[in-house]
Amino acid sequence: MTHDHDPVPRPTEAQTRAALNPPAGRNGGDLVVETLRGLGATTVFGLPGQHALGIFDALRRSDLAYVGLRVENNAGFAADAYGRVTGEAAPLLLSTGPGALTALPALQEAASASAPVLAISSQVPVAGLGGGRHGYLHELRDQQASFRDIVKSVHLVRSASQIPSAIAAAWESALTAPHGPVWVEIPQDVLLAETTLPVVTVLDATPRELPPRPELTAVAAHALSHAERPVVIAGGGVVRADASGKLLALAEKLAAPVVTTYGGKGAFPWDHPLSLQSWLEDRHLTDFLEDADVLLVVGSGLGELSSNYHTFRPRGRVIQIEADLGKLESNHPALGIHADARIALSALLESVSVRRGPVAPDSAGVDPAGVDPAAPDPAGADPAGAESAAAESVRTVLAKVRARIEAQDLAPERQVLAAVRAALPETSPSFWDMTILAYWAWAAWPGPMHSAQGAGGLGYGFPAALGAAAADRTRPVLAVSGDGGAMYSIAELATARQYGLPVTWLIVDDGGYGILREYMTGAFGEASGTDLSRPDFVALAESFGVPAVRTAPESLREDLAASLAAPGPSVVVLPAVLRMFAPTHL
Repeated sequence: MTHDHDPVPRPTEAQTRAALNPPAGRNGGDLVVETLRGLGATTVFGLPGQHALGIFDALRRSDLAYVGLRVENNAGFAADAYGRVTGEAAPLLLSTGPGALTALPALQEAASASAPVLAISSQVPVAGLGGGRHGYLHELRDQQASFRDIVKSVHLVRSASQIPSAIAAAWESALTAPHGPVWVEIPQDVLLAETTLPVVTVLDATPRELPPRPELTAVAAHALSHAERPVVIAGGGVVRADASGKLLALAEKLAAPVVTTYGGKGAFPWDHPLSLQSWLEDRHLTDFLEDADVLLVVGSGLGELSSNYHTFRPRGRVIQIEADLGKLESNHPALGIHADARIALSALLESVSVRRGPVAPDSAGVDPAGVDPAAPDPAGADPAGAESAAAESVRTVLAKVRARIEAQDLAPERQVLAAVRAALPETSPSFWDMTILAYWAWAAWPGPMHSAQGAGGLGYGFPAALGAAAADRTRPVLAVSGDGGAMYSIAELATARQYGLPVTWLIVDDGGYGILREYMTGAFGEASGTDLSRPDFVALAESFGVPAVRTAPESLREDLAASLAAPGPSVVVLPAVLRMFAPTHL
């Protein structure tokens, strides 16, 4: 068997001269930086460390923008957010041992959220590799083993000539659906050794496409076209694949209500007549989803938060489109379609027919179940009737949800969330820590938002917002934390000030780990270990040179809007004890 390939272009005369006469004074670190530049990177995040100094020395000879955070885990969160908002792989530069290991929680979040982070870590010198106990500083017996179960792929370098190919392979892996973090290791002496290799220019690391199998598309299209009560669950895979437009067109063609998961917020217009919004923890919505005769799940594994804590029991047929092979049918039997959400939705959109409403009397002899889904609608079919019935069912469900919430005396919480939404400019992204206000936002925030709900670790909001601001300094970015989570990333006030990043940090100060306090009180009658001493956050921010204000629920909208409108970083502190709405899964 022969294979035809595009011919490899011959180098020009100028390229040949440049390759034969590389600049003097370059080392392995330069190959790292040149490779990143050749792949299209413009910004890198990280912290220097002794073994990684070869890379940081090379940065000063490049035009890459460097954002240095104060803690490696926070640098990882910043890279995660940069990858989420740009869709590009975000380089994260780390040093050996403690530095690398400190970034583990951030890489777990990136893996859970499918954020493309390209982590490049130094290693002990080559002579120290192999598991022996040589006593090098930061030495681990098998450093990459600590990351292998978290990242998509691991790429080990042992010589300078391997650097460009290893980083290019990692870049391709990070951006191939499903996106995710990848790990590259380069020994200290390889980074520091002088190199005479040619300057790295352009590399091809085009992500591989993941199309659906056509026979699966045909079966799914037939089921959806003939469904009586189709419903769509849209997860984060829709957002990452930039497939919102395809989802909207398909939902309207099928007259199918759509609910977005917490990771999929923004995948479907919040106020659309077919939008069930995101009330996934409400039993009224769970019952509605269970009643669907065909349930299309796109870009979600139907995990704990997306299934009302695994109380969801679908009775109809489930069709699951998922780029992460391990999530296919991981929680429910389904017609599993291993594919990128955008490509799969495009294929379905071309294959389904407009779903018909009630058939008019003069066409009563037509059997809808016997109609070819690719054929025109039969006489008397009423697509508008199907859409009207679906929209009415959505209104009924949302009215039940609203009545349940309104019966719980939670006006202060709703007031605070509404004030935050009103203050935030329409085009500004928001990043939320694991805090009670964020859990409200998961269900009730009317649009896109980013949080650490994948892995659920504290400290995400503020450093993630810094990463998003580094990607686009023309718009303010909002970070939201509780006082407990804020202490995980308080050092990054120095980062925000140093780089002048336009991030406003809202800290809701309830004197402890508020949600854990609720959980423990509900389960055991009282809480322990959840109350915290904390600093004067306003004075602390001002000590970093960051403007800060203490507000109240009544003045929150005005104070937050003013801070967001001011240049550079700012902090708004809201002393308030908020409550969660009652769960329905217990």
